[in-house]
Amino acid sequence: MTPAEALRRPARLASGARVAVVAPSGPVPEERLQAGLDVLRGWDLDPVVAPHVLDRHSEFGYLAGTDADRAADLQSAWCDPAVDAVICARGGYGVQRMADLLDWDAMRAAGPKVLVGFSDITALHEAFAVRLGLVTLHGPMAAGVDFIKSERAQRHLKATLFAPETVRTLHSDGTALVPGRARGVTLGGCLALLAGDLGTPYARPAARGGLLCLEDVGEETYRLDRYLTQLLRAGWLEGVSGLLLGSWAECGPYDGVRALLADRLGGLGVPVAEQFGFGHCDDALTVPFGVPAELDAGAGTLTLDEPALR
Repeated sequence: MTPAEALRRPARLASGARVAVVAPSGPVPEERLQAGLDVLRGWDLDPVVAPHVLDRHSEFGYLAGTDADRAADLQSAWCDPAVDAVICARGGYGVQRMADLLDWDAMRAAGPKVLVGFSDITALHEAFAVRLGLVTLHGPMAAGVDFIKSERAQRHLKATLFAPETVRTLHSDGTALVPGRARGVTLGGCLALLAGDLGTPYARPAARGGLLCLEDVGEETYRLDRYLTQLLRAGWLEGVSGLLLGSWAECGPYDGVRALLADRLGGLGVPVAEQFGFGHCDDALTVPFGVPAELDAGAGTLTLDEPALR
């Protein structure tokens, strides 16, 4: 696939659709999972929990069970013809450990369906784009506090899943770091994961022609500098059409983060819009990846050419 290629759109959800909840990354608190399942049931969805969602790795407590079990849960859910969407329970860390254990041919043969998640799930967004050619949704996860306690996050994800034509324009809460308009295909996610994916067979070779969405959490400013510099030195940002910046929670005072982003990204000569309200933040918006769109950094808008889902 070329980096800026528009991807296949899965079908939207309808009342009664079955959604599988999986945990490809970190361990999941049961009470938060149950609260998230209640929200999904309130949308008249039929959520089913994969067998190992509540597991915890016996040696590495930051993983939700073994690599093999996490991979088996994801693959089984994706290849189940009765499942219409797969929603991740939470992020953390772990996707990169189990990506090689997935049968990508079998998952491709299963046909398109919806994948939802963010943070560590960035590695799956990239893999699904490269290996399956599918639009995915960078959005809140079933057991996330930011989902359970946020009416706006719930409302925007629900609209994206059921009536995507109603949320074709996303609005920024900030200003333009670099004004201008740009067109491209949306992609991106968590900065640390994009940097960590460089050189793997599950990441696109560059963001050329794309509208790149970036965010992160809990990273000191010098670490953000290192990730951005790594992407720049690797040539991954050459030819990018524009950038949308989401949340930078717990990454230090925003003035310092903003100065770094301007320093590292301002020289690309493309529009850069900040505070777009996606990622590790309250009331996070859902952003589809793999859809052609237009960014107006000055107006703080991202307008999709077509709804995220068919």
